[in-house]
Amino acid sequence: MAGYMVCWPQDRWKEIKKAGDTGPIKVVYGSIHSRMPTIASIQVGDVVFPVTYARKHLYVLARLPVTHREPAFDYTMRELGTRHSALIPDGIVEETLDHRGYPYYWSWDCKHYNSLNDVPEGARVIPLSQQVEKPHLEHQNPFNCCSKWAVWGEEGSSIEPRQLPDEVLPELRFGYPKSKEKPLKFTANGSVLSSSLTATRRMSEETFAVFEQLFQ
Repeated sequence: MAGYMVCWPQDRWKEIKKAGDTGPIKVVYGSIHSRMPTIASIQVGDVVFPVTYARKHLYVLARLPVTHREPAFDYTMRELGTRHSALIPDGIVEETLDHRGYPYYWSWDCKHYNSLNDVPEGARVIPLSQQVEKPHLEHQNPFNCCSKWAVWGEEGSSIEPRQLPDEVLPELRFGYPKSKEKPLKFTANGSVLSSSLTATRRMSEETFAVFEQLFQ
């Protein structure tokens, strides 16, 4: 079991609060963009802690023990009803509508086809009739395009800000193996550099224990 820290930007955290979403946390996504960085290293059995940073304080928002790992497309289609900009897997074509309301077909390799007859043989077509939005919590919406992976579980905590003591921040360590562990980086005025948060970071055993204490 390993612990991982992922960052939810402040604007994302404000959206979750505005929606009244207090959990329990169900899923964490990773994309191919730095705003929602890859979670490819997170495996079943690991624990993920979304955090946010505001006014020089680091807040741990939730704890999610990972029991499942799958493409974000599979998760969003099953749990949300539509793909919510998740990456389309190889061999799948999605029916969609253009600005005039006419259907066309969008494929995994960013090609589009004007009619069903133009879709390559063997491709799996997901028709509009199967793309029906389901009730879900705000945090289940990917907050960035091109989501690739989803890690999820059924034993997630509530979603609320839990402040890490300021004096603990310089002691936190991230990386693997132990010889490659590094602290957070700070600016001259004591703020955590954004580059320390815009990546999925594996915690040291000691840092993992600090995060776990917030949920005991």
